Amino acid sequence: MCLLITLFAAVISSITWFVSNPQKNLQLGTLSLMYWGAGLMWIVDCIFALSEGEPFLDLSGDDAALGAVVVLCGLIAWFVLLLFKNPKRLFAQA
Repeated sequence: MCLLITLFAAVISSITWFVSNPQKNLQLGTLSLMYWGAGLMWIVDCIFALSEGEPFLDLSGDDAALGAVVVLCGLIAWFVLLLFKNPKRLFAQA
């Protein structure tokens, strides 16, 4: 389930990146790359689980919670990066 949640977040962030105004400099490309990287990680994990005889997708609630935590951590990391880059110059330069 974490694979599906992460790939869904990757697709949504990529679509948002493609339709957004590039002059706003919201670092949406970085957000989508974080989610695509996490999705690739989960795909490799699912392949190794399949090679060990386990099912490809784990549809448990714990796995869904893990996917939600990964998406939330990606959003927090993106927000911190966005605050650091300060695209609208809201914070004074030191």
